[in-house]
Amino acid sequence: MAAIEATQATFTELISSSQPVLVDFWAEWCGPCQMMTPIVHELSDEFAGKAKIAKVDVDSNSELTVKYGVRNIPTILIFKDGEIVEKIVGTTTKKELQDRINKLV
Repeated sequence: MAAIEATQATFTELISSSQPVLVDFWAEWCGPCQMMTPIVHELSDEFAGKAKIAKVDVDSNSELTVKYGVRNIPTILIFKDGEIVEKIVGTTTKKELQDRINKLV
């Protein structure tokens, strides 16, 4: 199962979920972002039904990047009930993301 492709139009509803929502802010041209893509998709499968996993293309959704203060990519924000509870800037490991999501499910 692929991660949800979130947009400005769908973002507020997405993060309002009672489930944790991991959002990967990325861009097609970003090498480190491309390294994170397989991890994000694996997490989408692993946490299906327990957490939502989404991606936001910063080039297509600049309003979201400004609103959430995303200055570097990849940036991963984890939301719970519409609030940011975790922020990771730069690449990270699958285990680190699993641990952070597991604290919230």
